[in-house]
Amino acid sequence: MSSQTHYRSCTLCEAMCGLRIEVEDGKISAIRGDKEDPFSRGHLCAKGPELKNLYEDPDRLKFPVKRTDTGWVQVSWVEALSETAKALFDIQNRYGFDSVAVYNGNPNVHNYGSMLFGDRFSNRLKSKNHYSATSVDQLPHQLASYLMFGHQLLIPIPDIDHTKYFLILGGNPFASNGSLMTVPDVKKRLKELQERGGKFVVVDPRKTETASNADEHVFIRPGADAFFLLAILNVFFTKNLIRPSSLYDESELKKISDLASQYSPSQVETVTGVSASTIERIAMEFSSSPSAVCYGRVGVSTQAFGTLSQWLINLVNVLSGNLDKRGGAMFTLPAVDPIDPKGALKSSPGSFNSFQSRVRKLPEFNGELPVAALSEEILTPGEGQIKALVTSAGNPVLSTPNGTKLEEGLKNLEFMVCVDFYINETTQYANYILPPTSTLEHDHYDMIFNVFAVRNTTKYAQPVFEPQPGMLHDWEIFVDLTKRLELLRSGKPLPEELVTTKLGPASIIDFALKGGPYGEKGNHSRMLNLQLLKENPHGIDLGPLMPSFPDRLLTENKKIRLLPQEISEDLTRLSQTFAEWSAPKDKARNFLLIGRRHLRNNNSWMHNLPKLMTGKNRCTLMIHPEDARSLGISEEEEVQVESRVGRILIPTEITDEIMPGVVSIPHGFGHAKSGVRLNVAKQFAGVSINDLTDDEALDELSGNAAFSGVPVSIRKV
Repeated sequence: MSSQTHYRSCTLCEAMCGLRIEVEDGKISAIRGDKEDPFSRGHLCAKGPELKNLYEDPDRLKFPVKRTDTGWVQVSWVEALSETAKALFDIQNRYGFDSVAVYNGNPNVHNYGSMLFGDRFSNRLKSKNHYSATSVDQLPHQLASYLMFGHQLLIPIPDIDHTKYFLILGGNPFASNGSLMTVPDVKKRLKELQERGGKFVVVDPRKTETASNADEHVFIRPGADAFFLLAILNVFFTKNLIRPSSLYDESELKKISDLASQYSPSQVETVTGVSASTIERIAMEFSSSPSAVCYGRVGVSTQAFGTLSQWLINLVNVLSGNLDKRGGAMFTLPAVDPIDPKGALKSSPGSFNSFQSRVRKLPEFNGELPVAALSEEILTPGEGQIKALVTSAGNPVLSTPNGTKLEEGLKNLEFMVCVDFYINETTQYANYILPPTSTLEHDHYDMIFNVFAVRNTTKYAQPVFEPQPGMLHDWEIFVDLTKRLELLRSGKPLPEELVTTKLGPASIIDFALKGGPYGEKGNHSRMLNLQLLKENPHGIDLGPLMPSFPDRLLTENKKIRLLPQEISEDLTRLSQTFAEWSAPKDKARNFLLIGRRHLRNNNSWMHNLPKLMTGKNRCTLMIHPEDARSLGISEEEEVQVESRVGRILIPTEITDEIMPGVVSIPHGFGHAKSGVRLNVAKQFAGVSINDLTDDEALDELSGNAAFSGVPVSIRKV
């Protein structure tokens, strides 16, 4: 009997937990946390071991399939890739470059080969219609960083291991394992914070798993975070708590002070649902702590004032003297540094509103349009209408607003191709599905999450298994498809064999490591390269986060832009909303819908992994006991929930862990559709929250979807 042990990082969320994978006779016998991983320290949640079931999933496609009138038929790679290239070429020839759109799901950022070569393919399409999960998630973070610090990936990271006061808004790291804060074993780290005399406070419309373990939880009305944060700043100014800094121009302080003066704790009390005394106390505790950090995540970003809220979070950290300071909000220095403008693998600092969507004139960010516009760009006739769609590792029918409308759009496309290994709610409408290898069949380097890590770290993992003969990696699919498209455009015949390249992802990473801050050109004793990482399979610790401003700032004058013009222009909308919310209300009112996440599911396809779906039904409507009584609703009773765009039926979960007037539904469910081939997920089908979320409800500044605070009505069936 042969046995092997492999070491990797889990790719099922952002935490980068180290895995010890034991293989006997070609089959996985165990997946455990890697105690020798210096970053994750042996931590592992329930998702990690399920990489075994993902690899062995009988529903997973391994070879390309074509949709026919009689069902799905397996075809050769050459046929699938050639026909796909021909269809895309023909449609662009007839309707123009913008007639083909691309949608990238978030699993792409866990796959560096897909990122490197998928981007190259997308750029070769020459279309403005690029979309991704960014605009239903962290776009406000990136926009605020671009406007304030000069680069979209200069996102402040909580120095969780050293802070004494941690203020969390709209984030639930106990369920997410950290998000835009790569932090394995977050429970232990927050416990360590408390043991060293620190405190963490959660402000959220729901008493989340994180809030239940916090020193304090504060309910807040969905979408009111900007007003809460302005009241915090109001206290800073009125109590003379602002910390001067050479990192910003103090001439901008007067404008910010004038703004904050309009939102005192007593003025925002009714609008936020947070008492004035609580706001003032939190502001004073934050300011007086030896180190403190304010962090806001998806509940803050996916709302009508997502960008303003992230800007204000940055201001709280900057003006309290906690930005770029030990124990505050700091910046990671990764081994492959996409921020360094002279780096070997530099990324775009970003762009904003350099063009707009055709129908609604929504702004682009970093060359992408808000995905809330995708369905209307497909369904609205005229020049520039989307006629074909390419998706990669995404399921936008379940993950973007008004999924029912997008589903209608997919049915109207002339052609669709999906790089995916499942027939799901989105890919079922494709003409071709091109399945890549699974994570255990290719190598791995975290290009993105090392940028957001709470400690500088690096790691490379080699494949656990060789793919079956004839399978392709994501990057190999994109290499071939890119070449076929180029050949068609130049009038040359297509090859009868697969197109390959000598320059693979590993070679690019090796080059980037050598040219990075810890490589041959850096000032570090390690002299990193790919071979060294192969010799250290548990990963290499590169040290704690260190102050890096102003050197790492990428603004023209090496100063933080405290009040960017784009932000200033959006403040009128904020004041108008404040006036509306402050006005007396009629007794008849809607509920405000928010989403929620569970530790066991991150993306919709994880619902097809059996052990992650054990336990009680998670697809429920959380509702406060007072609201349930007023509606005459009992526990587990099925109710109808209706929004402007749709209605669903869902069982109730009555709990005082949700704010009165607020209800919550988890994301990623809705697997009962007839064409879906996810046998486990169908047993736990549930309903999709995105049959209720509104594609017209946005953060108007960024175009990000406003999932948090969707007005809904509820009634007994």
